[in-house]
Amino acid sequence: MSTSGLRYELQQAEQKLLDDLRALRRRMRDDTVGGPDAPTTGQKIADMVASTMGSWKFIIIQSTILFFWIALNITAYIEHWDPYPFILLNLALSFQAAYAAPFIMMSQNRQQDIDRKQAENDYKINIKAELEIELLHHKIDEFREKEILGLVQAITDLTAHMKADHRG
Repeated sequence: MSTSGLRYELQQAEQKLLDDLRALRRRMRDDTVGGPDAPTTGQKIADMVASTMGSWKFIIIQSTILFFWIALNITAYIEHWDPYPFILLNLALSFQAAYAAPFIMMSQNRQQDIDRKQAENDYKINIKAELEIELLHHKIDEFREKEILGLVQAITDLTAHMKADHRG
């Protein structure tokens, strides 16, 4: 493969990557102002539920409620509405888990899609950087060849000049 053929292929591939990255940047800009990939109402709710249930505030509040529920039912301070095996509490927690799990999974799937897109973008940027580095290496090699040819020519001229001076 000739040098100019390599340069043409790199420039063509680089141009395609640049076009893809520019289109990606436009899509990302559109997304920030409610573009086509903007989260739906259901996705926003799933994200909100997942972030709420995954917070320390939620854990502390729920633990406090559970503690008081159990304490009030054990001490009989108030009438036993849920005696010892706490069947009503188990039902409530099962109900909460049954509804929370799909919300959390929807949020995780959405985050997985976002991460996958980001990984694809990172891959494209890495390829572009690799192509640019390869082009820089090629330019440095060309520059080095020109410098070496210039030095060889200077040595040839000096040798010829010294031979001419030595004869004369």
